[in-house]
Amino acid sequence: MVLFAALGCLALALGLGVFALVSGRPATAAGSLALIESSYSAAPPATAETAHSSPGWLRQIAARLSPAGVGATLQRKLDLAGNPPAWTPDRILAAKGLGLLLGAGLGALLGFRSVGWLVLCLAVGAVVGFFLPDLLLYNAGQKRQTSIRKALPDALDMLTVCVESGLGFDAALAQVARNTRGPLAQECARVLQEMQIGKSRNQALRALTDRTTVPELRAFVSALAQAGELGVPIAQVLREQAREMRQRRRQRAEEQAHKVPVKILFPLIFCLFPAMFVVIIGPGAISIMKVFSSL
Repeated sequence: MVLFAALGCLALALGLGVFALVSGRPATAAGSLALIESSYSAAPPATAETAHSSPGWLRQIAARLSPAGVGATLQRKLDLAGNPPAWTPDRILAAKGLGLLLGAGLGALLGFRSVGWLVLCLAVGAVVGFFLPDLLLYNAGQKRQTSIRKALPDALDMLTVCVESGLGFDAALAQVARNTRGPLAQECARVLQEMQIGKSRNQALRALTDRTTVPELRAFVSALAQAGELGVPIAQVLREQAREMRQRRRQRAEEQAHKVPVKILFPLIFCLFPAMFVVIIGPGAISIMKVFSSL
């Protein structure tokens, strides 16, 4: 009982430590463009106090075990995840170091019975704890990109309606940022903010594609850039892009529907079929056993 209690406490400490270092208060969807833009305000320059807000020796452990350029890689993943509050490359590295130590300790407790199990559990626990923050960060980025992909067709429809009704592209983009929710609305607000501080429209849109991995969004930005260079009416480009996005969304839905039979095959084999075999073959097997036992 004492061993199980110790293992439970250590696992809880691992989870709480990683959560405290990498998580922050989630950003809520703003109801106005000003509130959305405030989430992308420039961060204050790093100081000695902020640089040492988390244990430096944990960062050093993770940095030594990571490949060169890990800071830029983590910053790229943070950009894909929307730069959540309190998530910085230094804190991610500190969380990786903490996970390494706690995972190794948990593995040592699980494999203390023999030397072989001790080494194996120690290595597995250290690897899992070290890469757990990366997994959480990757998961956050994937969820955000999926949300952007799902919201893109509706946002393009709103852009098309606004532009065809007489609004300029910038004003239409502001309407999307005000009247929609989620990561795409925040990215639209950031594009407008970058245009206000001096960037051209193409530069702000190219920066948007650098912060995402959605192929449809990249194609949309490329079409807008070519339309601006060739002088094609932007309303026509938006109409064609919105139609194409709706078609792609329908194709993705059909693709997901076609995957359902394959995905449901394994639950049927391992969960439903054994119970059916017991119900159907069980009585016959019992009768056969009784007949052979009476001989």
